[in-house]
Amino acid sequence: MRLLLVEDNRELADWLSKTLRQASYVVDVVHDGEDVEHALAAGDHALIILDLALPRMGGMEVLKRLRARGNPVPVIVLTANASLDGRVKGLNEGADDYLAKPFQIEELEARIRVQLRRANDRTAPVIACGDLVFDTNTRLFSLAGATLSLTPREHAVLEQLVVKAGRTVSKAALSAAIYDFETDADPSAIEIYVHRLRKKLEGSQVQIATLRGLGYLLRHDDPAP
Repeated sequence: MRLLLVEDNRELADWLSKTLRQASYVVDVVHDGEDVEHALAAGDHALIILDLALPRMGGMEVLKRLRARGNPVPVIVLTANASLDGRVKGLNEGADDYLAKPFQIEELEARIRVQLRRANDRTAPVIACGDLVFDTNTRLFSLAGATLSLTPREHAVLEQLVVKAGRTVSKAALSAAIYDFETDADPSAIEIYVHRLRKKLEGSQVQIATLRGLGYLLRHDDPAP
C-alpha cells in the first residue's frame, strides 16, 4: 500500500517513513501543505498521514480542500494539540482519525491498518484467497501455512492483487501503487514481478491471470474433492 506522509518536521518525517517502509508500505513524503495536491496527482495513495502545523498551507485547509474535491482517501491527523475542540473540528472537516504527538509507532500502525481495512470494506485483519493468506497485522503472506518469502516490490504487487482479489487490477494501477516519488516508475517491470510471483505460487490454489489489455486478476481454484 502506498501512503502519503505530510509532516514538516523533517527528522520525524525521516524516522516515520523509514519505519513504515520497513513494515512493507510504500511511502511518499512532503513537508508543506501546498505540495499535497501535486503529490496526490502523481500517485495512487491509499491513506494520508497529515500533520496540522504545516508551512504555506495548514493541515486543516489541506483537509478541507481534499474533501471539497470529493476525494475519499482516509486521513489520519497527527497533532501536538489534540484538544477536544480541535479534534471535533478536524473530524467535522473529514478526518478519519486523530493521533496526538508524541505517539507510539505501534499505535499509528494499528490505526493505519484499521483505516485501510475500512477503505476496502473489510473488518477482519486476515485476507484469504484459496491457500494464500495475508495477515494485515503482521504484514506477512503465507501459502499453504508456510511463510511466503517476497521482495518489497513483490510484496507490494501481491498486496494490491489480494486486496482486490477477483477484480482486475491494471498495470498502470499497480505501478502507481508500488513506486514512490524517488523511484523512476517502469510499468514494464510489473511483468517481471508478476512472473516471479507466479513462480512462487506454483502448485498452490492461487493463480494470477492476465487479461490482455486490462491487467491482472488474482483468483483461486477450489480444491479437488
